Amino acid sequence: MFYLYLVIAAGVLLLFYMFIEAFRNRLIHHPLTFEELPNGLNSFRIFFISDIHKRRVSERLINKLTKPVDIVIIGGDLLEAGVKQERLEENLRQLTNVAPVYFVWGNNDEEVDKPWLETTLLHHGVTILSQSSEIITKSETRIQLIGIDEEYEQLDEREINNEMFTVLISHYPDIIREASSMLSPELSLSGHTHGGQIRLFRFGIAELGGMKRENEGWHLISNGYGTTKLPLRLGAPQQTHIIEIKKLDERK
Repeated sequence: MFYLYLVIAAGVLLLFYMFIEAFRNRLIHHPLTFEELPNGLNSFRIFFISDIHKRRVSERLINKLTKPVDIVIIGGDLLEAGVKQERLEENLRQLTNVAPVYFVWGNNDEEVDKPWLETTLLHHGVTILSQSSEIITKSETRIQLIGIDEEYEQLDEREINNEMFTVLISHYPDIIREASSMLSPELSLSGHTHGGQIRLFRFGIAELGGMKRENEGWHLISNGYGTTKLPLRLGAPQQTHIIEIKKLDERK
């Protein structure tokens, strides 16, 4: 009987730990250097957050952004069915107070009324990247954002400038990999996997997130900020990201 109580106590403690892990506010810094980078982009800072789902964007997280960022990118699954408008509006206010916000669609975003969500995003000044590109100018230098949905074939190639520094954004890592051969981005951002959300040792139902070198560029797959179904995490910590783009100092 003692061992049964011990197993039950260990199970309760593990569930408590998994619940706490699901609601942490980690901010990971990714300094990236590039040999060929226009001077005006040194340095360019991106705050990337994906898979918010039902979570409230915490002030604790926002307060960790101690240095200004140039843009905020939401990598899809901003919400899911059952999220109240008040929660959505508050999350958007928190993020738009940081910097201009750009958004790509995720699969759970489709669970709500799409025209309503589009209207709410536009009301808060969020730019929706859906099979489209956007040019950002900093210090007279331009950077290209490309947002793609699940079917990137619909992307109008006439809008793409392959000579410009490019950030490719999609909710789906596999779509990023499929599109990268055509678009050749320097940096790609995705989410969706939650890192498997609950992993046993090295094993999980989906790919663990991280910054990875792929197709001659960098691909960041985020474990995400929120969770879906169960508010639990194990072995796939919650993540948000600061990506700082810098020019390689050849003098070093």
